[in-house]
Amino acid sequence: MISIVVPAHNEANVIERCLRSMTTGAHPGELEILVVCNGCTDDTAAIAAAFGPPVRVLDCPVASKQAALNLGHSTATGYPRFFVDADIELPVDSIRRVADVLRGGEIHGAAPRIRVDLAKASWPVRAYYDIWLRTPYVAEGMLGSGVYAISEEGARRFDAFPDIISDDGFVRLLFRPSERQSVDGSHFVMTPPRTLRSQIHINVRRRAGRFEMAQLHPGETREEAAIQRFAVARLARDPRRWPGLVVYAFAKAASVVLYRWKALRGRHKEWNRDDSSRAPARG
Repeated sequence: MISIVVPAHNEANVIERCLRSMTTGAHPGELEILVVCNGCTDDTAAIAAAFGPPVRVLDCPVASKQAALNLGHSTATGYPRFFVDADIELPVDSIRRVADVLRGGEIHGAAPRIRVDLAKASWPVRAYYDIWLRTPYVAEGMLGSGVYAISEEGARRFDAFPDIISDDGFVRLLFRPSERQSVDGSHFVMTPPRTLRSQIHINVRRRAGRFEMAQLHPGETREEAAIQRFAVARLARDPRRWPGLVVYAFAKAASVVLYRWKALRGRHKEWNRDDSSRAPARG
């Protein structure tokens, strides 16, 4: 059995879309899906519970992703074990491909390849992702941004998720590069913000998460940041990338300024959730 933990805080608009993507075509007894409703005040739990097996709803009274992850992780029974954000779509075939890699014994952290649904995004957001999707983090071994999975051996590397923003970054750095993999032939769909303003606010929280990871793993994070900067600079050789680079650089600079402003006021860890990408589930 493959276990899947879905932390969900007021995700009524998207939880059906997420769960349907995983359960369509799944075999009986193949999946165990734990939707951990943390501090929900909407219909997330009722919508998830209506699916029935293999979906099970857990109640976490605190609105905390970290608490939800730990409750789901301690309750789940199967491996490989996936951790999936409630606003993404993950086909069951991709779950199987990633699980097969983790069962091989050499890879202990894995994720499907990302696809970004830009259909409703503004031009600046599309330009931003034209660059982001070409960075080494995405193209050469991303583990996170919506989905990651671990083997049973991988789970032995930690006792519980710490109270930090970047849970995917925490898991990724548990494994050497040779122990983690973005799995070709598998994918998940992420819906980005519709506006660049919303993207900048999301980047502020990501920056706060990277700052926490830099304190935990200073050497690795400095090296990865240098690789990212070098790769982005190389993209400037291609004139086709220039418009995207301008938008990307502006968004990064704006997020730095906003992060520092919020940090001075102790607000840099605010959730900054984007609701423009959380359109109601498709019928």
